[in-house]
Amino acid sequence: MKIEILGTGCPKCIALAANAKAAADKLGVACEIEKVTQINEIMKRGVMMTPALAINGEVKSVGKVLSEAEITTLLTSAMS
Repeated sequence: MKIEILGTGCPKCIALAANAKAAADKLGVACEIEKVTQINEIMKRGVMMTPALAINGEVKSVGKVLSEAEITTLLTSAMS
């Protein structure tokens, strides 16, 4: 599973990455967490507000820091 954090590296992006890692660890999911920081790449995906979260290439959240529980729900849905 691939989790991407789209953002420039601001504190909110860092918090989202930490919550994503915690959620994946809690579920025991083998995943790769990648930070996408290039503005052109972020905009190519239709994201106009950061941070954003993408799972397996699909943008799931834009403009907010999801909690660990919210990310756990998204990861569980992506696995089924």
